[in-house]
Amino acid sequence: MNHKQLYIETFGCQMNVNDSERIVTMLSDLGYRVTTEAAGADMILLNTCSVRGGAEEKVYKRLANLRPLKKARQSLIMGVGGCVAQQEGEALLQKFPWLDLVFGTHNLHLLADMVRGAENGERRCETSFIDNEQRLDLFPPVKGTSRLSSFVTVMQGCDNFCSYCIVPYVRGREISRRSADILAEVRELADSGVQEVVLLGQNVNSYGLKAEGEPSFARLIRQVAAIDGIRRIRFTTSHPKDMSDDLIACFGDVPKLCGQIHLPVQSGSDAVLKRMNRGYTRAGYLERIRALKAVRPGIAITGDMIVGFPGESEADFQQTVSLVEEVRYSDLFFFVYSPRPGTKAADLAEELTRDQKVQRLERLLDVQKRITREIGDSFLGTVQPVLVEGEGKRPGQVSGRMDSGRIVNFIGEPGLIGSFVDIRIVRAYQNSLLGELHNH
Repeated sequence: MNHKQLYIETFGCQMNVNDSERIVTMLSDLGYRVTTEAAGADMILLNTCSVRGGAEEKVYKRLANLRPLKKARQSLIMGVGGCVAQQEGEALLQKFPWLDLVFGTHNLHLLADMVRGAENGERRCETSFIDNEQRLDLFPPVKGTSRLSSFVTVMQGCDNFCSYCIVPYVRGREISRRSADILAEVRELADSGVQEVVLLGQNVNSYGLKAEGEPSFARLIRQVAAIDGIRRIRFTTSHPKDMSDDLIACFGDVPKLCGQIHLPVQSGSDAVLKRMNRGYTRAGYLERIRALKAVRPGIAITGDMIVGFPGESEADFQQTVSLVEEVRYSDLFFFVYSPRPGTKAADLAEELTRDQKVQRLERLLDVQKRITREIGDSFLGTVQPVLVEGEGKRPGQVSGRMDSGRIVNFIGEPGLIGSFVDIRIVRAYQNSLLGELHNH
């Protein structure tokens, strides 16, 4: 059988990465195999994100860049999926006449049928929301993975309606997958050699809260941990207001759960948090952080921070800086606020210029860089268990992750890939560590 070539480009969050993996699985049944070269592909798909400002422009620019490929070969199928597709819908087909497919965040299950149509010259847009139980059956599994770590979606959508966020409008309301389906998927992954699963959702902490008879997220983690072959569990993303005592306890008594959590705070100021509609206070957030550090000393905490939200004063910003100093994030993702059309915050008056926002971001970045460096330096001379995942940065190196999620490169044989090894840390960089095999 002659395989057709699929080139897929993924923008944005891990949910999109996981969706792209599902797309690859589905289209393999139609004879498509992934290629890393857009130029020779039979189909090009862009899986998009619209959470940050400028996302649409980035996609439009990419589509314009790809147009010559379509001009040169009319049989080439081009499609856009994900959040920009959900947001723009039919307008994309009108704006880009060389586009064949537009599919929204709830329409992956229709993609194979859409592709068959496109192969016969049909142009099609599907962006309808499915906010009922039927949506639970529309999670095509990821198959044939040869990786050691795999994403597993546990829930989709969000009910929080933070004032700056477009996710509820492009991903829909919260819905949890059935735990039986999740556990079956994890077992299948474990049987295929996957050793680490990353449980995914817009707000995993609220998993099962709306579904009668389903476990809480903490209970689901314990059930996943009981599956043979799974050696590490991570999850993302968590909302601080739903961070239960039970979930925090898992970090103390579930050895397979990694000592790493992504707990976005967005601001250190109560006044800003209120305008953001985040549902917690600075004190409440810090109390959760202290509880996590108490049950898992050394836990790596990462987060997100929005700088320059409407009405953010210098005093508010200083509150954010002091929170960063107190939490000591191992890494922090910063965003300059940009209004998203359709969100409540888009109606708030902005008092800061773009330059002022960027200046604040750079000040915060300097603080975080120092903390990240200090945390990296604290590992020097220690011996850390590392799951070896692949080749390293340089010839002769392999690479893996510590329990905390930090990447470690070291000289080693490719035969070590897939195993846990003890590594002595000898050098710390901003985003990774250098180690050497530790002989007992």
